[in-house]
This record gives sequence, C-alpha cells and structure tokens, in this order.
Amino acid sequence: MSSLTGKIALVTGGSRGIGRSIALKLAEEGADVVINFFRNRKPAEETKAMIESLGRRCHIIKANVGDLDKHQLIFDEIQEVMGGLDILISNAASGVQLPAMEVEEKHWDWTLSINSKALLFLAQKAVPMMEARGGGSIVAISSLGSKFALKNYINVGTSKAALESIVRYLGVELAPKNIIVNAVSGAAVDTDALTHFPNREEMIQAAVDRTPAGRMITPEDLANSVLFLCSEQSRMIVGQTLVVDGGYSLIG
Repeated sequence: MSSLTGKIALVTGGSRGIGRSIALKLAEEGADVVINFFRNRKPAEETKAMIESLGRRCHIIKANVGDLDKHQLIFDEIQEVMGGLDILISNAASGVQLPAMEVEEKHWDWTLSINSKALLFLAQKAVPMMEARGGGSIVAISSLGSKFALKNYINVGTSKAALESIVRYLGVELAPKNIIVNAVSGAAVDTDALTHFPNREEMIQAAVDRTPAGRMITPEDLANSVLFLCSEQSRMIVGQTLVVDGGYSLIG
C-alpha cells in the first residue's frame, strides 16, 4: 500500500513547476489531489491528466489564494467534490523582483498576500476539515531568501520569512490536533518562475558553482521532501523549515 492511500491533498499553485512535481509525487503515493491555479488553465488540465493517468482522482480550482474572499468557496468545493481534506501544500507564490528603493506599496501588498498571508487563512479553513478526518499535514514552500539577502528579492524574501514564522506558530498550535505543520526551503530551482528574474542566468551559474552537491536542486528534490513531511515517519517534526539546497547555504 502506498503511504498516502486514501488521503486528499490540496496543492496551491499546483499546475506547473514545483507545484506540479509535488502534486504528482503525492498522487504517486496514493493521494487524490486538488490543484489550485490562478491564470492559465492549460497547464492545470495537463497536470490533472497526469494525475488521473496514475489512477488517482484530481480536481482543479481557479482562484487567487491571496484573495481571502475566495477561500470559503475553495474549501466548500473541495468538500463537495472530494469529500474532505488531509493535506494542504501552500506552494502558490508571486512577487515583483526589484531593488528595495524601487519597491512600491502595491508590489509589497500583492507579494505578502499570496506568499504568506494566504497560508494563515487557508489553514483556518483547512483545519476543521482535517480534524474531521483525525488529523493532517500542512507544508509551506519557502526559499533561502527568507534568511539571506538575495539580489532584487526583498519582496519575496520578506514574505518567505513571514511564511516560516507562521509555520512555527501554526506548528505549535495545531500539533495537539494531530495536524503537523512544516516548511520546505529550497535554493534556486530553474522553473518558469525563474524566467521573471532579470538576473536569471547569473543566478543559475552561481547556484551550480556554489553548491557542494554539484548541481541545482530540482522540483523533484523538493517534492520528495514534501512527501516526507506528509508521511507518518515525520510526525515528530513540528514547525520546522527543512532546507533542501545541496549544501548551498553552508558555504560562506
């Protein structure tokens, strides 16, 4: 029997890149999956087909998770279509890459709403559904910019620092309910999202040169770590941020 047989997972931003890899990994281990996306339906439909080819159920929901008014509709639909929820993966992310002196309030508000605020309020809706099924897992996707000052990354880095703080507070508050909350923080991954960075090529080469493991991490590396944090083997890991970077952050 696969480790997640009978579980139902929601992956925000699950249509492509890291989110797609996580959704597929959970499905491979037996979970039925809800994919949330915001703009482009085609990748979501493609990911849905991949999951269904594994013999798992998949449902897609279009919504901006930074819009709190949409949260109740998301979870009502999950309850109606899937019958409950066991796993929440807070992966959806956005942000404007600019130097600190060029950031505008609208950039700040947009980034913080999607990357950090969404986790707290998604959890508020997810927890009663998880409690009804005896417990669950919440995993948020962070990045090394939460701790290090990366070029043009003040918006996203600050939002990820807030995300990791929320994970700690939720971890303490929800563990007595048998709902385990953690985060996975990765170094740069060469996905579509990286194309929005003005210094993309510089980031890729620097990551390869600096990483002791000799390569950039992949979406699959992060998905494997998420799977572990959703498994019974990790139930005593609470409110932590697991760094997956091939040793990148250990080099001074």
